[in-house]
Amino acid sequence: MSRLFLAVLATLALAFPARAAVEIQQVSSPGGINAWLVEEHSIPFVALEIRFRGGASLDLPGKRGAINLMTGLIEEGAGDLDARGFAAAQEALAADYDFDVYDDALSISARFLTENRDASVALLKSALVEPRFDADAIERVRGQVLSIIRSDSKDPDEIARATFDRMAYGDHPYATSLNGTEQSVSALTRDDIVAAHQGTLTRDHLYVGAVGDITAAELGALLDTLLAELPATGRPEPAEARLHFDGGITVVPYETPQSVALFGHAGIDRDDPDFFAAFVMNTVLGAGNFDSRLMTEVREKRGLTYGVYSYLASKDYADLVIGRVASANDRVAEAISVIKDEWARIAAEGVTEEELENAITYLTGAYPLRFDGNAQIAGIMVGMQMSDLPIDYIATRNDKVRAVTMDDVKRVAARLMDPEHLTFVVVGQPEGLETTN
Repeated sequence: MSRLFLAVLATLALAFPARAAVEIQQVSSPGGINAWLVEEHSIPFVALEIRFRGGASLDLPGKRGAINLMTGLIEEGAGDLDARGFAAAQEALAADYDFDVYDDALSISARFLTENRDASVALLKSALVEPRFDADAIERVRGQVLSIIRSDSKDPDEIARATFDRMAYGDHPYATSLNGTEQSVSALTRDDIVAAHQGTLTRDHLYVGAVGDITAAELGALLDTLLAELPATGRPEPAEARLHFDGGITVVPYETPQSVALFGHAGIDRDDPDFFAAFVMNTVLGAGNFDSRLMTEVREKRGLTYGVYSYLASKDYADLVIGRVASANDRVAEAISVIKDEWARIAAEGVTEEELENAITYLTGAYPLRFDGNAQIAGIMVGMQMSDLPIDYIATRNDKVRAVTMDDVKRVAARLMDPEHLTFVVVGQPEGLETTN
């Protein structure tokens, strides 16, 4: 992010008005590209969030890491501008573009001033439609990716994640790192990168959110200018992942004074009628900061860790309940035992009235804090579209949380929490633990 843009953004943040509500408009461009818009004309600034469904999961067999490498190259030169020229043009416009890829989406975040809107959009369009993929840029970014892969191979957290994913997801793309391997990334050619670009940044995978100083008519014209030249269709999405959770413990030996453990099993779909009950239940169990049961039992009462948590991982092609804990090698076995006990207790008993009330208060109170800027709201709107949530979800979400009852939580806890299939991957030199699955 440019220093000039940071300075401009800081100035605008001071003037950003508090919002009591978010009023979303559905916009369709003359060319048929859809987006959600929140108009905010008090400051001359627009945040644009663009996402393409599929993300790194669209990698072709044998080409793992191609979409990640391509994403890193999008702004490394476009049209008539090489990497240095593109960066200089962006700096001159006080515009900011971020390109990121995840398991399920490729994300482009753009922020620009109203006075520079046309030029900022034109520059971004060149990156999306005509990236150069110059040989020197490919080798430079390839080297950066290879460095990350080598570093991850020595990181206990990354080793645990890779092992857990490989066990859980089988032959699905989720089972391997979106970075690829040293072998796969080293073998990627420019043709592979071009193919990744053409198969991923396509209009059939497209979702857009915009917030700021722009009208619906202006946004419609912008969408066609920016995105109409992208390919109409891209690669097919992968199938749902077939999850594998046999329960037990897998130990990965690694020389470190502290063991890292990931744990989890199959979760609950975002569209499931019991999702909000599961969401509240997990807040009590492991997502409610220092008030959660796991933090209370593992950290506060026994001092076994600095932090432990669980969360609902609702991915496009799989749903999990996942958690993490790190503890000294001579204490991690006890930490895991306590986690198992809490998993079984909440499955059998649900939560108390006080825990339910505290979780609902926490979740409903924290939710409005997410809407603290144009970029954040644009990202939330795109996430809503990708999750097929209704346009009034922001206004109704807290009501859904408040509607959760004790019986709802008890029902979903008994259904979702599965101590028998709770699976642990432990990386370190844990005392008193051996692989059991």
